[in-house]
Amino acid sequence: MRIAVLQCSSILDDARRAGDVIVDRLRWADREGVDLTVFPEAFLLGHSYDPETIWSRASQSTSAIAALCERVAAFRAMLVVGAFDLVDGQVFNSAFVIEAGQVVGRYAKAHPNEPSVTAGSDFPTFLRSGVRYGVNICNDANHPDAAQRVADHGARLILYPLNNMLRSETADRWREKSVANLIGRARQTGCWVASSDVTGTSGNLMSWGCTAIVTPEGNVVARVQELNEGVAVYDIPTG
Repeated sequence: MRIAVLQCSSILDDARRAGDVIVDRLRWADREGVDLTVFPEAFLLGHSYDPETIWSRASQSTSAIAALCERVAAFRAMLVVGAFDLVDGQVFNSAFVIEAGQVVGRYAKAHPNEPSVTAGSDFPTFLRSGVRYGVNICNDANHPDAAQRVADHGARLILYPLNNMLRSETADRWREKSVANLIGRARQTGCWVASSDVTGTSGNLMSWGCTAIVTPEGNVVARVQELNEGVAVYDIPTG
């Protein structure tokens, strides 16, 4: 199963523009025979730690996801993309799994560190080209239990949409820790691990970017260069 993990600049409050990036990358993915594409945490409308901003973006997610589904219906590659979303009056930080223009599943962050966001409790898995995979999101990587729940459901690959857009001193502290977490979760579970992160600057925030693919033994076999937009691609074995 060929996976592509994207490292992108942040796009805030502009689902159409984010959709343009996704469509462009899916067009490339289909040309390259990619089975699964992964975008950063909350990429569709943007990440935030401000409750009012989170609520505003969550209230737009249903229409934004529906519009995106229409735009990506013709592509072969499966898509994982994140957004805050509103379900029965509660806000979740979710990753949506989209195939042929349909949402086939959703994972809600089990360990949200954003104020006002509700913790998810389900750990669904999905099958693509012979590889079963599940999702954790950003801060979940600090919690071995979240990765283990995915592995216990039979996954061989864990996806980590990340958003390390932080104040510069905090970003520096997490520069190596983010990679170490991915390696730790791979070794802990015996699963492949793949992350997708934002990079660059946004206002007074910055992200080095931690977009990588890690073997079950903890070896980083593909990574996008820090502070650069790009893609890491790898063929995950089906056996």
